Amino acid sequence: MRIRASGRTDTGRTRSHNEDAFRADEGLGLYIVCDGVGGRARGEIASEETSDLIWDWVKREQPRLREMPRGEHRQNRELSMIRSAIQNACYLVHRMGELDPDRRGMSTTASVLLLDGDIGIVGQVGDSRVYRARDGEITQLTEDHTLVALQLKSGLITAEQAKTSRMKNMITRAIGQKDYVDVDVRGFDVTAEDRFLLCSDGLHEYLDSTQTLADLFGLDVYDGARQAIVLANEGGGKDNITALFIHCTGD
Repeated sequence: MRIRASGRTDTGRTRSHNEDAFRADEGLGLYIVCDGVGGRARGEIASEETSDLIWDWVKREQPRLREMPRGEHRQNRELSMIRSAIQNACYLVHRMGELDPDRRGMSTTASVLLLDGDIGIVGQVGDSRVYRARDGEITQLTEDHTLVALQLKSGLITAEQAKTSRMKNMITRAIGQKDYVDVDVRGFDVTAEDRFLLCSDGLHEYLDSTQTLADLFGLDVYDGARQAIVLANEGGGKDNITALFIHCTGD
């Protein structure tokens, strides 16, 4: 499987600095988007450190796993690796905040995608997202860890109410808030021509229309990343914006 990826990040039109971070390593098949939590100290440090820590962990562990035969056991080990990488980042970012008063309380979201041939792994904390486009169907592979998503799942509010809720950006899980965080992980199959988008909420807030997502996925990864930034800024650019597009092709 050949993989092409392109990402962009932008401060947006209302924020004074960018607290988003992303990383794409096609050699490892690892893709990460982090969004420093607004209102917390040093969100930009939390997102950068988390991205680096996850990448370091996978870089160290992945070579051994790729020597294993493909199958359920290998996939389970990779699920465990992504969960451990994110939990390790949570512990260390929290410790940084405890040791340095200027960084106390810093935290971030993290959406992680690992592609290993026909195996895909997603790890998730917070409200950044991972989408997949396959055969004309677009699927959100992650679940938002927000108060509104919890209310919606419990049937306390409707989808329309969720769109306008004042609490839609209140996250229930973040890396660094505590020394441990529950990480959602899931595995799935990967096929040729699958496309993925990892993005911060500064973009997906403007993706209510399925057609908008379909239009972005229809572009080359480089054009898609650039156009996503334009789209969010034209919609108001109320937050930092990050878009990372991945396209899996045949040999």
